[in-house]
Amino acid sequence: MKEFLLLLKKGNKSALLAAIVNTIIAILKGIGFALTGSVALFAEMMHSAADTANQLFVFTGSALSKKSPTDRFPNGFGRLVNLVLLGAVLIVGIMAYETIVEGIHHIIKPTHPSGFIISLVILGISVLLESFVLYKAMKEISHELGINSSGFGVVTQAISNLGKAKPATRLVFLEDAVATLGGLLAMIAVIVAHYSPFHEAEGIASVIIGILMFIVVGKVFLDNAAGVIGEADEEMEIKIGEMVMNDPDVKDIQALTVLKEGEDLHVELEIELDPNLTVAEADDIKDRLEEKIMNEKGVTDVIIELDEDDGIQNWSEEKNEPELVEKK
Repeated sequence: MKEFLLLLKKGNKSALLAAIVNTIIAILKGIGFALTGSVALFAEMMHSAADTANQLFVFTGSALSKKSPTDRFPNGFGRLVNLVLLGAVLIVGIMAYETIVEGIHHIIKPTHPSGFIISLVILGISVLLESFVLYKAMKEISHELGINSSGFGVVTQAISNLGKAKPATRLVFLEDAVATLGGLLAMIAVIVAHYSPFHEAEGIASVIIGILMFIVVGKVFLDNAAGVIGEADEEMEIKIGEMVMNDPDVKDIQALTVLKEGEDLHVELEIELDPNLTVAEADDIKDRLEEKIMNEKGVTDVIIELDEDDGIQNWSEEKNEPELVEKK
Protein backbone atom coordinates (compact mmCIF):
# COMPACT_ATOMS: atom_id res chain seq x y z
CA MET A 1 0.00 0.00 0.00
CA LYS A 2 2.84 2.35 0.86
CA GLU A 3 4.50 1.66 -2.50
CA PHE A 4 1.20 2.37 -4.29
CA LEU A 5 0.81 5.73 -2.53
CA LEU A 6 4.38 6.66 -3.42
CA LEU A 7 3.71 5.79 -7.06
CA LEU A 8 0.58 7.97 -7.09
CA LYS A 9 2.76 10.96 -6.23
CA LYS A 10 4.49 10.40 -9.57
CA GLY A 11 1.22 10.42 -11.53
CA ASN A 12 0.47 12.99 -14.21
CA LYS A 13 -0.53 16.19 -12.39
CA SER A 14 -2.50 17.57 -15.34
CA ALA A 15 -4.70 14.46 -15.40
CA LEU A 16 -5.36 14.69 -11.65
CA LEU A 17 -6.27 18.38 -11.84
CA ALA A 18 -8.51 17.72 -14.85
CA ALA A 19 -10.26 14.84 -13.03
CA ILE A 20 -11.00 17.01 -9.97
CA VAL A 21 -12.29 19.94 -12.04
CA ASN A 22 -14.38 17.71 -14.30
CA THR A 23 -15.95 16.03 -11.26
CA ILE A 24 -17.15 19.44 -10.09
CA ILE A 25 -18.33 20.33 -13.60
CA ALA A 26 -20.19 17.02 -14.05
CA ILE A 27 -22.04 17.54 -10.75
CA LEU A 28 -23.01 21.10 -11.72
CA LYS A 29 -24.26 19.98 -15.13
CA GLY A 30 -26.14 17.06 -13.57
CA ILE A 31 -27.95 19.41 -11.20
CA GLY A 32 -28.67 21.76 -14.09
CA PHE A 33 -30.06 18.93 -16.24
CA ALA A 34 -32.30 17.74 -13.37
CA LEU A 35 -33.69 21.26 -12.96
CA THR A 36 -34.11 22.21 -16.62
CA GLY A 37 -34.27 19.03 -18.71
CA SER A 38 -31.88 20.66 -21.20
CA VAL A 39 -30.51 18.11 -23.68
CA ALA A 40 -27.44 20.29 -24.22
CA LEU A 41 -26.73 20.09 -20.49
CA PHE A 42 -27.27 16.31 -20.60
CA ALA A 43 -24.72 16.00 -23.40
CA GLU A 44 -22.22 18.12 -21.51
CA MET A 45 -22.90 16.20 -18.26
CA MET A 46 -22.10 12.91 -20.05
CA HIS A 47 -19.02 14.50 -21.60
CA SER A 48 -17.69 15.73 -18.24
CA ALA A 49 -18.48 12.42 -16.52
CA ALA A 50 -16.59 10.54 -19.25
CA ASP A 51 -13.64 12.93 -18.96
CA THR A 52 -13.58 12.50 -15.18
CA ALA A 53 -13.43 8.70 -15.37
CA ASN A 54 -10.94 8.84 -18.23
CA GLN A 55 -8.58 11.22 -16.49
CA LEU A 56 -8.66 9.22 -13.26
CA PHE A 57 -7.60 6.20 -15.32
CA VAL A 58 -4.88 8.28 -16.93
CA PHE A 59 -3.57 9.55 -13.60
CA THR A 60 -3.48 6.06 -12.09
CA GLY A 61 -1.93 4.52 -15.21
CA SER A 62 0.76 7.18 -15.49
CA ALA A 63 1.64 6.60 -11.82
CA LEU A 64 1.77 2.78 -12.05
CA SER A 65 3.91 3.00 -15.20
CA LYS A 66 6.69 4.41 -12.97
CA LYS A 67 6.91 1.12 -11.04
CA SER A 68 10.42 -0.35 -11.05
CA PRO A 69 11.12 -3.49 -13.13
CA THR A 70 10.66 -6.86 -11.44
CA ASP A 71 11.99 -10.37 -12.14
CA ARG A 72 8.71 -11.20 -13.88
CA PHE A 73 8.62 -7.90 -15.84
CA PRO A 74 12.29 -7.02 -16.42
CA ASN A 75 11.47 -4.35 -19.04
CA GLY A 76 9.45 -2.35 -16.54
CA PHE A 77 5.89 -1.04 -16.74
CA GLY A 78 6.34 1.93 -19.08
CA ARG A 79 3.73 0.75 -21.58
CA LEU A 80 1.11 0.32 -18.84
CA VAL A 81 0.00 3.92 -19.38
CA ASN A 82 -0.79 3.07 -23.03
CA LEU A 83 -2.83 0.02 -21.98
CA VAL A 84 -4.76 2.06 -19.41
CA LEU A 85 -5.52 4.75 -21.98
CA LEU A 86 -6.82 2.13 -24.42
CA GLY A 87 -9.23 0.98 -21.72
CA ALA A 88 -10.17 4.52 -20.78
CA VAL A 89 -11.29 5.46 -24.29
CA LEU A 90 -13.93 2.72 -24.11
CA ILE A 91 -15.69 4.73 -21.41
CA VAL A 92 -15.65 7.86 -23.56
CA GLY A 93 -16.87 5.85 -26.54
CA ILE A 94 -19.88 4.47 -24.63
CA MET A 95 -20.86 7.90 -23.31
CA ALA A 96 -20.34 9.46 -26.75
CA TYR A 97 -22.80 6.91 -28.14
CA GLU A 98 -25.39 7.72 -25.44
CA THR A 99 -24.94 11.44 -26.11
CA ILE A 100 -25.59 11.01 -29.84
CA VAL A 101 -28.64 8.77 -29.22
CA GLU A 102 -30.16 11.33 -26.82
CA GLY A 103 -29.46 14.11 -29.31
CA ILE A 104 -31.17 12.24 -32.17
CA HIS A 105 -34.16 11.54 -29.92
CA HIS A 106 -34.47 15.27 -29.17
CA ILE A 107 -34.19 16.19 -32.86
CA ILE A 108 -37.06 13.82 -33.67
CA LYS A 109 -39.18 14.93 -30.70
CA PRO A 110 -37.96 18.41 -29.69
CA THR A 111 -39.07 19.93 -26.40
CA HIS A 112 -38.77 23.43 -24.98
CA PRO A 113 -36.54 23.21 -21.87
CA SER A 114 -37.02 25.51 -18.90
CA GLY A 115 -34.39 27.24 -16.78
CA PHE A 116 -32.66 29.22 -19.49
CA ILE A 117 -30.63 31.33 -17.05
CA ILE A 118 -29.62 28.28 -14.98
CA SER A 119 -28.42 26.44 -18.09
CA LEU A 120 -26.47 29.42 -19.36
CA VAL A 121 -24.79 30.15 -16.01
CA ILE A 122 -23.76 26.51 -15.45
CA LEU A 123 -22.42 26.17 -18.98
CA GLY A 124 -20.57 29.49 -18.65
CA ILE A 125 -18.90 28.41 -15.41
CA SER A 126 -18.04 25.04 -16.97
CA VAL A 127 -16.40 26.65 -20.01
CA LEU A 128 -14.28 28.86 -17.75
CA LEU A 129 -13.16 25.88 -15.65
CA GLU A 130 -12.46 23.76 -18.74
CA SER A 131 -10.45 26.62 -20.24
CA PHE A 132 -8.39 26.82 -17.04
CA VAL A 133 -7.58 23.09 -17.17
CA LEU A 134 -6.82 23.33 -20.89
CA TYR A 135 -4.36 26.17 -20.26
CA LYS A 136 -2.69 24.17 -17.47
CA ALA A 137 -2.33 21.23 -19.85
CA MET A 138 -0.72 23.56 -22.40
CA LYS A 139 1.70 24.78 -19.75
CA GLU A 140 2.50 21.17 -18.85
CA ILE A 141 3.38 20.40 -22.47
CA SER A 142 5.88 23.27 -22.51
CA HIS A 143 7.26 22.13 -19.15
CA GLU A 144 7.72 18.53 -20.32
CA LEU A 145 9.59 19.66 -23.42
CA GLY A 146 11.67 22.27 -21.61
CA ILE A 147 10.18 25.17 -23.59
CA ASN A 148 10.00 28.62 -22.01
CA SER A 149 6.80 30.32 -23.12
CA SER A 150 4.31 32.82 -21.77
CA GLY A 151 1.05 34.48 -22.78
CA PHE A 152 -0.36 33.37 -26.11
CA GLY A 153 2.95 31.65 -26.82
CA VAL A 154 1.83 28.89 -24.44
CA VAL A 155 -1.05 28.13 -26.80
CA THR A 156 0.98 28.12 -30.01
CA GLN A 157 3.81 26.07 -28.49
CA ALA A 158 1.38 23.50 -27.10
CA ILE A 159 -0.40 23.04 -30.42
CA SER A 160 2.80 22.82 -32.47
CA ASN A 161 4.45 20.38 -30.04
CA LEU A 162 1.41 18.30 -29.11
CA GLY A 163 2.79 15.16 -30.77
CA LYS A 164 5.89 15.28 -28.53
CA ALA A 165 3.95 15.52 -25.27
CA LYS A 166 3.56 12.57 -22.90
CA PRO A 167 0.53 10.36 -23.69
CA ALA A 168 -1.30 11.36 -20.50
CA THR A 169 -0.79 15.11 -21.02
CA ARG A 170 -1.75 14.81 -24.67
CA LEU A 171 -5.01 13.11 -23.72
CA VAL A 172 -5.87 15.80 -21.16
CA PHE A 173 -5.22 18.49 -23.78
CA LEU A 174 -7.41 16.81 -26.40
CA GLU A 175 -10.26 16.10 -24.00
CA ASP A 176 -10.35 19.58 -22.53
CA ALA A 177 -10.03 21.24 -25.92
CA VAL A 178 -13.10 19.30 -27.07
CA ALA A 179 -14.84 19.94 -23.72
CA THR A 180 -14.30 23.71 -24.02
CA LEU A 181 -15.53 23.69 -27.62
CA GLY A 182 -18.49 21.51 -26.63
CA GLY A 183 -19.42 23.87 -23.80
CA LEU A 184 -19.44 26.86 -26.14
CA LEU A 185 -21.51 24.91 -28.65
CA ALA A 186 -24.01 23.94 -25.94
CA MET A 187 -24.35 27.59 -24.86
CA ILE A 188 -25.12 28.63 -28.42
CA ALA A 189 -27.70 25.85 -28.73
CA VAL A 190 -29.41 26.85 -25.48
CA ILE A 191 -29.64 30.48 -26.62
CA VAL A 192 -30.98 29.52 -30.08
CA ALA A 193 -33.57 27.13 -28.58
CA HIS A 194 -34.73 29.78 -26.09
CA TYR A 195 -35.06 32.76 -28.45
CA SER A 196 -36.36 30.91 -31.54
CA PRO A 197 -38.79 28.12 -32.39
CA PHE A 198 -35.80 25.98 -33.50
CA HIS A 199 -35.86 23.70 -30.43
CA GLU A 200 -33.97 21.00 -32.32
CA ALA A 201 -30.81 23.10 -31.80
CA GLU A 202 -29.98 21.40 -28.49
CA GLY A 203 -30.39 17.95 -30.04
CA ILE A 204 -28.09 18.90 -32.91
CA ALA A 205 -25.54 20.26 -30.41
CA SER A 206 -25.74 16.98 -28.47
CA VAL A 207 -25.02 14.96 -31.63
CA ILE A 208 -22.06 17.19 -32.56
CA ILE A 209 -20.63 16.93 -29.03
CA GLY A 210 -20.94 13.14 -29.23
CA ILE A 211 -19.14 13.10 -32.58
CA LEU A 212 -16.34 15.29 -31.14
CA MET A 213 -15.99 12.77 -28.31
CA PHE A 214 -15.68 9.95 -30.86
CA ILE A 215 -12.93 11.89 -32.66
CA VAL A 216 -10.94 12.04 -29.40
CA VAL A 217 -11.56 8.31 -28.91
CA GLY A 218 -10.16 7.54 -32.35
CA LYS A 219 -7.11 9.76 -31.94
CA VAL A 220 -6.24 8.45 -28.48
CA PHE A 221 -6.83 4.84 -29.53
CA LEU A 222 -4.48 5.07 -32.52
CA ASP A 223 -1.76 6.87 -30.53
CA ASN A 224 -1.78 4.36 -27.68
CA ALA A 225 -2.21 1.27 -29.85
CA ALA A 226 1.10 2.26 -31.44
CA GLY A 227 2.57 2.72 -27.96
CA VAL A 228 1.48 -0.75 -26.83
CA ILE A 229 2.95 -2.39 -29.94
CA GLY A 230 6.17 -0.43 -29.59
CA GLU A 231 6.69 2.85 -31.46
CA ALA A 232 10.03 4.34 -32.45
CA ASP A 233 10.85 7.98 -31.73
CA GLU A 234 12.37 9.01 -35.07
CA GLU A 235 13.21 12.55 -33.99
CA MET A 236 15.21 11.32 -31.01
CA GLU A 237 16.91 8.69 -33.20
CA ILE A 238 18.20 11.46 -35.46
CA LYS A 239 19.33 13.56 -32.50
CA ILE A 240 21.17 10.70 -30.79
CA GLY A 241 22.60 9.55 -34.11
CA GLU A 242 24.14 12.96 -34.74
CA MET A 243 25.53 13.04 -31.21
CA VAL A 244 27.12 9.60 -31.55
CA MET A 245 28.60 10.28 -34.99
CA ASN A 246 30.15 13.50 -33.69
CA ASP A 247 32.20 11.45 -31.24
CA PRO A 248 35.75 11.30 -32.69
CA ASP A 249 36.17 7.61 -31.83
CA VAL A 250 32.97 6.37 -33.49
CA LYS A 251 33.48 5.21 -37.07
CA ASP A 252 29.92 4.28 -37.92
CA ILE A 253 26.48 3.32 -36.58
CA GLN A 254 25.22 -0.12 -37.59
CA ALA A 255 21.85 0.13 -35.85
CA LEU A 256 20.00 2.64 -33.70
CA THR A 257 16.52 2.31 -32.19
CA VAL A 258 14.79 4.65 -29.77
CA LEU A 259 11.68 2.89 -28.51
CA LYS A 260 8.90 4.62 -26.58
CA GLU A 261 8.06 2.79 -23.36
CA GLY A 262 5.06 4.80 -22.21
CA GLU A 263 6.55 8.12 -21.12
CA ASP A 264 10.13 6.78 -21.21
CA LEU A 265 12.61 6.17 -24.03
CA HIS A 266 14.64 2.97 -24.41
CA VAL A 267 17.75 3.28 -26.60
CA GLU A 268 19.52 0.41 -28.38
CA LEU A 269 22.69 1.31 -30.26
CA GLU A 270 25.30 -0.66 -32.20
CA ILE A 271 28.44 1.23 -33.19
CA GLU A 272 31.66 0.48 -35.06
CA LEU A 273 35.06 1.34 -33.59
CA ASP A 274 38.67 1.12 -34.69
CA PRO A 275 39.66 -2.58 -34.39
CA ASN A 276 43.06 -1.54 -33.01
CA LEU A 277 41.57 -0.10 -29.81
CA THR A 278 42.13 -1.98 -26.58
CA VAL A 279 39.21 -3.38 -24.60
CA ALA A 280 39.73 -0.71 -21.94
CA GLU A 281 39.66 2.09 -24.52
CA ALA A 282 36.51 0.71 -26.16
CA ASP A 283 34.86 0.40 -22.74
CA ASP A 284 35.68 4.05 -21.97
CA ILE A 285 34.06 5.13 -25.25
CA LYS A 286 30.97 3.09 -24.43
CA ASP A 287 30.69 4.60 -20.94
CA ARG A 288 31.11 8.11 -22.35
CA LEU A 289 28.34 7.62 -24.92
CA GLU A 290 26.00 6.04 -22.38
CA GLU A 291 26.39 9.06 -20.09
CA LYS A 292 25.67 11.50 -22.93
CA ILE A 293 22.60 9.60 -24.12
CA MET A 294 21.22 9.19 -20.59
CA ASN A 295 21.33 12.99 -20.22
CA GLU A 296 18.76 13.32 -23.01
CA LYS A 297 15.26 14.12 -21.75
CA GLY A 298 13.10 11.03 -21.30
CA VAL A 299 15.85 8.44 -21.81
CA THR A 300 15.82 5.86 -19.01
CA ASP A 301 17.70 2.91 -20.49
CA VAL A 302 20.63 2.58 -22.91
CA ILE A 303 22.11 -0.58 -24.44
CA ILE A 304 25.27 -0.16 -26.55
CA GLU A 305 26.90 -2.94 -28.56
CA LEU A 306 30.37 -2.60 -30.03
CA ASP A 307 31.76 -3.96 -33.31
CA GLU A 308 34.87 -3.40 -35.40
CA ASP A 309 34.79 -0.99 -38.32
CA ASP A 310 33.97 -2.84 -41.57
CA GLY A 311 34.77 0.09 -43.84
CA ILE A 312 31.18 0.39 -45.11
CA GLN A 313 29.24 3.51 -44.15
CA ASN A 314 25.77 2.65 -42.85
CA TRP A 315 24.79 5.96 -41.24
CA SER A 316 23.62 8.53 -43.80
CA GLU A 317 24.93 11.93 -42.75
CA GLU A 318 23.75 13.62 -45.95
CA LYS A 319 20.08 12.91 -45.25
CA ASN A 320 20.58 13.47 -41.55
CA GLU A 321 18.65 10.32 -40.69
CA PRO A 322 19.42 6.74 -39.64
CA GLU A 323 19.38 5.18 -43.10
CA LEU A 324 21.09 1.82 -43.48
CA VAL A 325 22.90 1.41 -46.80
CA GLU A 326 22.68 -2.09 -48.25
CA LYS A 327 25.93 -3.95 -47.79
CA LYS A 328 27.46 -5.56 -50.88
